[in-house]
Amino acid sequence: MEIDSAAKFFTMAETKKDHFISFYKKILEPSKELCQKDFTLSGYSYGEVFELAAGIKNNLARRGGKNTLCLCTEKKAVTAACVLASLAGACQLILPYSFSAHALTEMYEAVGFNAAIADHPEELPSGVEVITPLPGKISDINPKEIRNPDEPFLRLFTGGSTGKPKVWSKSPRNLLAEAFYLKEKFALSEEDLFVSTVPPYHIYGLLFSVLAPLAARAQILPDIYTFPQEIISTINKHKATVLISVPIHYRALKVDNLSAPTLKVAFSSSGVLNRADALHFQKKTGLGITEIYGSTETGGIASHNISEHAESWKPFDIVSWKIDGERLSIKSDFVSPEMKRDADGFCLTGDESRADKDNRFVLLGRADGIVKVAGKRVDLLDVQNKIKTLPTVRDAVVVSLPMEKGRESVIGALVACDLTETHLKKLLMDMLEPYAVPRRIKIVPHITMTATGKIDRQKIEQIFLTEKNKSA
Repeated sequence: MEIDSAAKFFTMAETKKDHFISFYKKILEPSKELCQKDFTLSGYSYGEVFELAAGIKNNLARRGGKNTLCLCTEKKAVTAACVLASLAGACQLILPYSFSAHALTEMYEAVGFNAAIADHPEELPSGVEVITPLPGKISDINPKEIRNPDEPFLRLFTGGSTGKPKVWSKSPRNLLAEAFYLKEKFALSEEDLFVSTVPPYHIYGLLFSVLAPLAARAQILPDIYTFPQEIISTINKHKATVLISVPIHYRALKVDNLSAPTLKVAFSSSGVLNRADALHFQKKTGLGITEIYGSTETGGIASHNISEHAESWKPFDIVSWKIDGERLSIKSDFVSPEMKRDADGFCLTGDESRADKDNRFVLLGRADGIVKVAGKRVDLLDVQNKIKTLPTVRDAVVVSLPMEKGRESVIGALVACDLTETHLKKLLMDMLEPYAVPRRIKIVPHITMTATGKIDRQKIEQIFLTEKNKSA
C-alpha cells in the first residue's frame, strides 16, 4: 500500500486490522534515505526523531504499568517522537491547553497523568515524573505493537479557566486520517518547508505543524515565530513554502514590507480572520489565505480562501454535513468519540448555519454560549457564575460583543454590585485566564428584567454599544 493513499485507506470503515499493521509498518519503519533527511531544519533528522520515539518507549516500559504522558513542550521534534511512541503502544498522551500550574493541576485532577515531558517542569503537579527524552534504537519501535486504530490514544482539553475543562479523545484514525487528508488536499510534499507561528500542543498546531509535515515527509522550522519581521525574514531566509498561523499574527503582518515569494499556501485557524488583514496579505504576497474551520472535538470541517470572495465555507469532501434546525451537523472520521451522534452518525456542532449554493454553508454564530476570544474558547455562563460568587455581587450578565461578523468576540459583563470596575477586574484576574476576563465591564445598581422575568440580552448589548460610541 502506498502512503499517498493513506487518507482514503483510513476512511474505509471495513478495513481489516492486518491492513492497519501494514500501514503502521510504513509509518514506524522509516527508510534509510528518510532517516538522513532533516525533520526540523538543521536540527533533528527523521532518524533522530524515530530514535527519540524508541527511547521514550523504552523509558516508559521500564516504569511498568500503564503510563499517561503529558506533553508540556513546544519542541516539535519531541512532540512528533512522543506521538510515534504512543502509536507504537508506549503510552496514552495528554496535550494541555496551557502550561500554567493552574491549568496543569486542573488537568491532573480531571484525568490524571503520571509522567510528563516538560520545558518548565517546575509547573507540574507533585508526584508527576519528568521524563528526559533520550535516543534508543529505531528497531525497538515494533510495528506489530500498534494501537487499535479506533481506540483513543491522545486526549486534549478545551475550556479550563471558565469552568471544568472538557476532555476530548482522539484515536489514530481521527488524527492520521486528517493529517493525510490535509497532505493530499493541499498537495503538501517532501519538498515543502513549514514555518509556524503556533505551538504544537493545540490541535491546530499539532495537525498542521507536526502531523501533516510528518505525513508528507516534509521539513519544518523548529521554532515558533510571532513577531512580524521575524516571520517575514524567516520565510524568506529559508524559502519556506507553507505558513501555519492565526488571525492575530496575520494582523501583525499588515506591514508595508511584507514579502513571501516562496510561499505556496498560508493557513489560518483558531478564530475569524479579519478581511482587511487577509486582503493586505494577498495584495503583498499574491497568495490568498486558506482558512480552516473546525474544532478540537470535530477536527477539520471546511475551508475557504479569501480569493474566493465569498463568506461561505466549502466542506472537506470526506466530511458529510446537514443543517439540523439552524445548527450545523457533521459526520467524519475526524470527530472525537465523546461527541454525541444521531442515528445516522451525525454530530451537532455549536454553530448556527445556513446552506448556501454549490454545497457550501454560511456560519451565523455560536448557539451554545461558547465564544472565541483571541482564538480560545470561553463559556459565558461559567464566567457569569464565577462573577456571582464575588463579594457584594447581587447579579451579573455576561454577553458576547462581536468585533466583526464572524466567530471572534469581546466579552462584556453587566454587574450589579458595590465594587469598582478596577477592583472587580482584579478579582477576576485571580479566577480566570486573562483572555476570559471581560474586557468591557459596566457596574449598575440592578439588572432590569423583561415583563416575563427574563434578561433582555439585546438591550444589554445595546448598553455596551452605546458606551463604546460615547468613548469613540
